[in-house]
Amino acid sequence: MIYVGIDVGGTGIQVGLVDESGKILCKGGIVTRTDIPFDMQVKAMADCVLDTIDKGGYTLGDVKAIGAGVPGVTDPRTGNIAFCTNLGWVDVPFVQEFNKHIAKPVFVGNDATVAGLAESVAGVSAGSDSSVFVTLGTGVGGGIVFNGKVWNGFHGVGSEIGHMILELDGEPCTCGNYGCVERYCSATAIIRMARELCAVHPESEIVKVCEGDLSRVNAKVVFDAAKNGDEIALKVFHRYVKYLGQLVASLVNCIDPEVIVLGGGVSKAGDFLLDAVRAETRRYVLYKTLPSARIELAKLGPDAGIIGAAMLGK
Repeated sequence: MIYVGIDVGGTGIQVGLVDESGKILCKGGIVTRTDIPFDMQVKAMADCVLDTIDKGGYTLGDVKAIGAGVPGVTDPRTGNIAFCTNLGWVDVPFVQEFNKHIAKPVFVGNDATVAGLAESVAGVSAGSDSSVFVTLGTGVGGGIVFNGKVWNGFHGVGSEIGHMILELDGEPCTCGNYGCVERYCSATAIIRMARELCAVHPESEIVKVCEGDLSRVNAKVVFDAAKNGDEIALKVFHRYVKYLGQLVASLVNCIDPEVIVLGGGVSKAGDFLLDAVRAETRRYVLYKTLPSARIELAKLGPDAGIIGAAMLGK
């Protein structure tokens, strides 16, 4: 038997056939259409699923379940999507609509959450009883997995790690609150901090690399400059690591998972970031003399969305 995973993105929708171990057997995809109604969008997904099954040499009878990961808030109990801003969906019956086209068990979850599930099945946290996945990109997302199952919370809105409050009366967040993790631990936060310092320190390597155009600053530019010993870049890096270490330590103190996985674009900094976060986390964990969560980098990359979505049905 195989599983089908659908990774719904703002510009593209990826479909994959996945085996029991989390290995992708075949892929397909379509462009995300925001100019058509919800029911037509779902039909396009279902058609892509059928095409991918055929492409892989399988039949619908080989499919045990279908899962979808979306960038929004879902209710796994009803199969509804409360809202998915990128696609313009608000309170839509995703599973019910999908079943009009394919009569198979269908599951839906948040994209960051299913990525965490993927890592626990076929990635760096495979074999663990509990793990927390933190994705560090434009924003900050999360996924909590206990005993191979995603933990969504009672109302289906758990794992919103990016909107834990990290700084009292801190930076305004797009969610309407102040001081959210997302404002301090995302790639966007790195860029903001770097631009603020570079505006008064034009001698920084960051400014030189960007040829004076601060709109070109990104996390990689900052981290590369930090690796080269640039003073301004190092200030940004150390401040970022302090916030991220506090977040990870809070997760350790509250949940005590076996593994904490860092993913997303920022995690591409590799051991340079990982070693610093591990050291900073030890400063803030409660029981410093006792073993605590392993902190690792995600290894599945963009495939995590497909794998995790598929594993929702396992």
